[in-house]
Amino acid sequence: MSHEIIRQYEYHIWANKRLFEHLKQLPEEVYAAEVQSVFPSVAAVLEHLYVRDEMWLAAISGEKADLIQLVNRLTEEAKGLTASQLEERYNLVAGRFREFMAGVDDLDKHTSITHPRAGSMTAPISGLIQHVVNHGTYHRGNVTAILRQQGHPGVATDYIYFLYGQFN
Repeated sequence: MSHEIIRQYEYHIWANKRLFEHLKQLPEEVYAAEVQSVFPSVAAVLEHLYVRDEMWLAAISGEKADLIQLVNRLTEEAKGLTASQLEERYNLVAGRFREFMAGVDDLDKHTSITHPRAGSMTAPISGLIQHVVNHGTYHRGNVTAILRQQGHPGVATDYIYFLYGQFN
C-alpha cells in the first residue's frame, strides 16, 4: 500500500495544481465572487482545503500542536490571499507531506491521532493520507459547482486523468 498511497498523494498535488492552473485562465474576480453554495466562494473552499491539509499533516506527523489553534491561525492567515499566494502555500505543504512520507519506513503502520471534534483513534498512516486525498477530491467538486454557478467550466481532476498521464 505504501507505494500506492504515495501515488494517491501525488494525484492530490496534481489535481490541486490543475485547478489552480484553470483558475488562472478565468477572470480574476471569479476567485472571490460570492455565491449561494456550501461555501460562499472559490477562495473560501481553497482556504478550507489548505488549512485542513496543514492540520492533517500536523496530526499525522505527530506534531504536538493544538490543532484548533493551528486551524484558527491558518484560517486567519489564509483569508484574503490571492489564488497565487494560496497556491504557494499549497506547494509548501505538499513538499512537507512528501518529506514526511519519505521519512516513514512503513506508511501502513498505525499511528494515534486526536481530532479536535472526533476524538482519539489509531489508524494506518496511509489511511489518514487517503482521507486527505478524498477530502481534496470532495472540495475540488465544490469549486467546480461554484464555477458553473458563475457560468464558467470546471476542470477535470478525476483520478483516471491522472492515471492516464502516468501510464500513457
